[in-house]
Amino acid sequence: KAMGIIFMALGAYAAAEGQTPPPTVPTWVIISCATAMALGTAAGGWRIIRTMGQRIIKLRPINGFAAETAAAGTILAAAHMGVPVSTTHVIASSIMGVGASKRVSAVRWGVARNMLIAWVLTIPVAAAVAALLYAGLHLVF
Repeated sequence: KAMGIIFMALGAYAAAEGQTPPPTVPTWVIISCATAMALGTAAGGWRIIRTMGQRIIKLRPINGFAAETAAAGTILAAAHMGVPVSTTHVIASSIMGVGASKRVSAVRWGVARNMLIAWVLTIPVAAAVAALLYAGLHLVF
């Protein structure tokens, strides 16, 4: 997603300057985004991995395989239909599905509820932060 946003921004800038937008994503964008993702995973990804693999349900290798396979199929089908989906939401839901297939009580629904609340709040909070940032920048510029 980050590469797409940067690529679109580069294209928009080039078009505004009367230049031809780049035909493909520049290598520096690919390397920068991969580096940022790797650093982000190294810095805080372990918490997400722990939540997904230990806190929602206690994953065993077979459970992880089933969840990843279901998530991959869902993401591929959505991509084929042109439907944007969150990979995080898909894998979390797959993990919950695997846990519920054992027994519904195997899923720690309190953890799932907290994740759902965070997902729901993300959009309005991000919108509010963007609006405040825009208003602040608008005052300065």
